[in-house]
Amino acid sequence: MKLVLATRNAHKLREFETLLAGHEIVALPDAVVLPPETAATFAGNALGKARAAASATGLDAIADDSGIEAAALGGAPGVRSARFAGETAGDGENLAKLLCDAPAGSALAYACALAYVGTDGREQVVEGRCTGTLAAQPRGDGGFGYDPAFLPDEIADGRTMAELDPAEKDAISHRGRAARALLALLDDRT
Repeated sequence: MKLVLATRNAHKLREFETLLAGHEIVALPDAVVLPPETAATFAGNALGKARAAASATGLDAIADDSGIEAAALGGAPGVRSARFAGETAGDGENLAKLLCDAPAGSALAYACALAYVGTDGREQVVEGRCTGTLAAQPRGDGGFGYDPAFLPDEIADGRTMAELDPAEKDAISHRGRAARALLALLDDRT
């Protein structure tokens, strides 16, 4: 199945090409305008982007909204993960703010909502989560975003998400889990 991914994030495009192997994942055309991420939930933001991409391209579309939730910060940054340190902040600034605001060792969770909007009008949202704790210092150069400071609960040797190889990360990540749930739905359609 051919699916347009409603994102401008090259990291996510590469990740979904791997996670959804067997399906053709195409980049969002530059002319497509995505709605701002103003919903109160990951699912609301993902669904809005998938609807816009499907409408603009005439293709089945998928979109994710994902982020990190810090228990010590009442679940923040949550849907504001990409803008935690400000509207124009990059990954490094957002990570530095999390490390400053939350104590090392505190509970974290990655959350991902992955929306599918078909040209037949079918809409579905699946979700994935990965729990962990905050590292004292960032480590590793794999992954992106908050990965260098995220110690996943399922990895006993103390490596961060940024220190895992891609297959290890995909097996436990929030995005990997959501993608597998979506694959099950897509397989049911064929």
